[in-house]
Amino acid sequence: MFDSGFGGLTVARAAIDLLPAEDLVYIGDTGRYPYGPKPLAEVRGYAREIVASLVEDHDVKAIIVACNTAAAAGLEDLRDELDIPVLDVIQPGATSLVEATATGRAGVIGTVGTISSGAYVHAVADAASVAGRDIQLTSAACPGFVEFVERGQTRGDEVTVLAERLLAPICAADVDTLLLGCTHYPFLARVIADVVGPAVTLVSSADETAFSALRLLRELGLLRERTSRRGRHRFLSSGDVDMFRELGARLLGPELDSAEPWKPGRTAPTSFTPIQQKA
Repeated sequence: MFDSGFGGLTVARAAIDLLPAEDLVYIGDTGRYPYGPKPLAEVRGYAREIVASLVEDHDVKAIIVACNTAAAAGLEDLRDELDIPVLDVIQPGATSLVEATATGRAGVIGTVGTISSGAYVHAVADAASVAGRDIQLTSAACPGFVEFVERGQTRGDEVTVLAERLLAPICAADVDTLLLGCTHYPFLARVIADVVGPAVTLVSSADETAFSALRLLRELGLLRERTSRRGRHRFLSSGDVDMFRELGARLLGPELDSAEPWKPGRTAPTSFTPIQQKA
């Protein structure tokens, strides 16, 4: 799996807990974060580059795009190009949001890139159609949240003041459920919850994404069932490796006991080994 930085560690945590026998490779592109303000075409290029490394260097059997901005920018392109399953965090989160809201008034927050792409509007509409529900969705971009998390600053007056300003449209819409549409945002859940109030249920897509991975791998016959063998976990960063290890370990837990450098610069090939050969 990959993310622009540390946010995807929320998905990694859920995957490690739910799929303990699976090996996991995580690339955090901290040398080029944040993705949110960047043009989607640029982010799409980053995603293809990282995916090429995961496939060619690590022989992965499935990929989780643990970055909402990258998923919004080029998920369908990746699925068209790859012969292995590609999972995202957008649809699982949207489905969970539709299931969680009681009033039908729901909100989603994300980076500028994710919100402007309309990915969640479409995903929630699809999920609502399947569920036969009428959902009124209020979206708000939250520039600055990712940067706070990447610095390890998840509480304090600065974060709270920014959250009060950015979440004002969500509060005004009287939503009862709020989807944290960026994998970094669960690290700010306490501040966000304080601002929107106890009546609003916060939804994180990390657990739902891990469950989606479990179902898909099982359906495709690629799941490594629970055994006495524990999965191996590797963490790579395109930025400061020591900083990634130190902050990442605080956010993820003891599994992130070391980190390795990852260098951008390769071009994604046009074809990959078919999924049947990578069980």
